[in-house]
Amino acid sequence: MKVCGTVIGGNKIGRMLGFPTANIAVDETFAARDGVYVARVTVEGVLYDGMAYVGYKPSVSNAHRRVLEVNLFGFSGDLYDREIGVELLDFVREDCRMDSIEALRSQLQEDRRVITEILKQK
Repeated sequence: MKVCGTVIGGNKIGRMLGFPTANIAVDETFAARDGVYVARVTVEGVLYDGMAYVGYKPSVSNAHRRVLEVNLFGFSGDLYDREIGVELLDFVREDCRMDSIEALRSQLQEDRRVITEILKQK
């Protein structure tokens, strides 16, 4: 499944945790189920591997709007107001609420490890 959109501002918690994300607004009609995915992201014709999240961010905000966030591996820079394409390749895990920010950081580290292993097979 692929979606394109303009990167919007978020609450910068991913950056604080060491996993900065590019955020794209999605709504209830976006067909992906909530959770974590292996992703490929296109930025101005350049392809990046990454990990994506779709959902309401129950661990940090209980957001009232659904989001698509993606952490691009090997990218540094500002993507605000730029158009990106995100392809969700493989579903990794269901969305769940973490008990603390440290638990969320640990889960993100594990997600990245799992996603890196999956990408080695592609």
